[in-house]
Parts: sequence; C-alpha cells; structure tokens
Amino acid sequence: MTKEPKIGLALGSGGARGFAHLGVLKVLRDAGIQVDLIAGSSMGALVGCFYASGLSIERMYQFALAFKRKYYLDFTVPKMGFIAGNRVKELIRLFTHRKTFSELDIPVAVVATDLYDGSKVIFKDGPVAEAVRASIAIPGIFVPEKINGKLLVDGGVVDRVPVSVVKDMGADIIIAVDVSHVKRNEEITSIFDVIMQSLDIMQDELVHHREIASDIMIRPHVEQYSSRAFTNIKEIIEIGEKEALQHVEKIHTLIAKWKETNCCEE
Repeated sequence: MTKEPKIGLALGSGGARGFAHLGVLKVLRDAGIQVDLIAGSSMGALVGCFYASGLSIERMYQFALAFKRKYYLDFTVPKMGFIAGNRVKELIRLFTHRKTFSELDIPVAVVATDLYDGSKVIFKDGPVAEAVRASIAIPGIFVPEKINGKLLVDGGVVDRVPVSVVKDMGADIIIAVDVSHVKRNEEITSIFDVIMQSLDIMQDELVHHREIASDIMIRPHVEQYSSRAFTNIKEIIEIGEKEALQHVEKIHTLIAKWKETNCCEE
C-alpha cells in the first residue's frame, strides 16, 4: 500500500481578508488534496476550526457571505479593549458544536500570544471556542481572553502564519496561506484603524522569514481590501480560489515526489 504524506495547512491572520482561506480550502478539496493537519492564527484559527469541526465548504461559504460585524460587536467600557468578545465566543461555540480539540475531524493547533511574557501559546486540547476567541483577540480592540492564568491576544502578534507549528505537528508537506499584507495608503480615521494598520505593518516583515520553511506559500492578492471591513467577502473568497488554483499542479508534484522518496520506508 502506497504511503501518503501528511499535508499540513498553516492559515495566517488577516482579519476580513482571512475569508480567502475558504477559497483555498475549496480548491484543495476539489483537487483531491486532503488536508491532514491545520495550524491557525487569528482568522486562520477560526476558519481552520470551523472546517475541522465538520462544517462543509458550502456551509462556510454561506456563513461568510451572510456575515455582518454586528454579530460580534458587544461593546464594553474600555479598559483592556472596546469589544467584550462574549458574542463572538458564542458564535464560535455554535459553529464548532461546542467541541473540544480532541473531537475535531482534523487535528488543529490554535496560536495565541501571552501578553504577560510575550510567548507563543499553542492550543491542541480543551474547548475550541475559548482558544479561537483568544487567537482573534486583536490587542486594544478585543478584551484579552484569560485561560490558565495567561492573558491572551491575537496569535498573529507572535506568529502570523504558523508554519513551524504545523511542522511540529508532523506535517510532511506544508502549505502556508498568507492573507495579511499591508494595505498601502490606507485611510486612517479612528483608533481601530490605527491599531489594525499598526499590526499589519508590524507583522509584514515577520512572515518573510517563514516562507522558506513552507513547501508552498499561497498569497491571495487581497491587500486592496481592508482587514477590518467585512465587505467584498465574495471577491476575497474568489481571490483565494484563484490563487490556490495556481499552486495545485505544484502540490500534486510535491506529493508524487514525496511518495517516490518514501515508497520503500516502513
């Protein structure tokens, strides 16, 4: 029996641009490329966990196209953030069927950042919703999530595209998806704009060092869209599809070469 490689998917942060991940997942599925492992930061964690919890691509498309910011905007008196995050946590619980990581169809690792010591925190067990809520907690906008004595914020702060995480999970072939380029000459009119643009700029340089570690780097050209405006979602998804299609042949080639190299191993 031919040995199959474990294909790992590293889904990066990017706010609303992260809906491009859906297009990538659809193209991989349609091309018969099975994803065995997923690591995600921020929006990548949310999409990855929704997918691994058993939601079909079609259902995820429907959810994305109907998504409105009001679904998660539960404003609070600003202390550590403007948005409490309870509403979005319930949304995540609903769509992941209140599953724990061990109950997911595909092994997933969710990346968050500990504000106390600046370390990368990786969730692979426990309730999915709490981990994803921590990973999407944009500093200064969402109230940080407290888990096991840690004060957690957006995983993209410390690891925008978690290639090393999915590698450590045992992936033989790593496909990385980066959707968080800086939108140049962006209109800055509010504190939200300042925070989001600052994060994009800070993270932009970090990801270049991780490209070498992935076998395939997919970069949907969504930089013209704002990471904070949940509009143009259909276009963002389609760009994800278009960019992923450009890499399908190379992925199949990598899989074939891996099989040739590993066909005789026990």
